[in-house]
Amino acid sequence: MAPRITADLWVKAHIRKCGIQAIPAMVVRRGDATAGAIFIKINHLGPGCMVLAPANSMDGTSLDGGRQWRRATGDDLVPEADADAYIARQYNMDPDLWVLEIEDREGRHLLDGIVE
Repeated sequence: MAPRITADLWVKAHIRKCGIQAIPAMVVRRGDATAGAIFIKINHLGPGCMVLAPANSMDGTSLDGGRQWRRATGDDLVPEADADAYIARQYNMDPDLWVLEIEDREGRHLLDGIVE
């Protein structure tokens, strides 16, 4: 099995990647540094939010090492309170999870992995 990048390092790298494109991204909830699942909240700053959750394996990493995502709150944007409520329910089941919030009116997230 190939070594995997830690959740902490992945989150830091993604924040930097967003920063280079002037897209604000911040850690809302810090999880387990090694293997915590990472949830992405994309805030469109007005029209609503979308939450991306890990897809496939527990940490969202595919067999080839790339991360995969699913639209946990559906295809349409939801009110921020609904996005936060979804994340709170997930946290109640897994307190080791990370939450990374990206704020972009266009919904850019710069994720390389598959988004289903």
